[in-house]
Amino acid sequence: MEKSELLRIRVVYALPDQQPSVDLQVPPGTSLTEAVNRSGLLQKFPEAAARPLACAIFGRAVPLTYELRDGDRIEILRPLLIDPKQSRREAAERSRAEAQRRK
Repeated sequence: MEKSELLRIRVVYALPDQQPSVDLQVPPGTSLTEAVNRSGLLQKFPEAAARPLACAIFGRAVPLTYELRDGDRIEILRPLLIDPKQSRREAAERSRAEAQRRK
């Protein structure tokens, strides 16, 4: 297989204080799981490997069997610390309370 036939992809694992990424070239037909394993990020960050793998491509959740395309950016997802809906509700309540205090 010629080098030009390989897909160029990036695997990232975003943490609060760092965003490690690995650029890879993989053959067509490579699955998301295969690319994540090749990246070495699960070995470098054992906390990511300790829980079920969940990933997204450019912020959109995809199955682990997803067949990669040239230019894909795989994001290894971390569990949410707070429910986004609950966070928005709490922010709205704080905003209403602040508006009431200003009156």
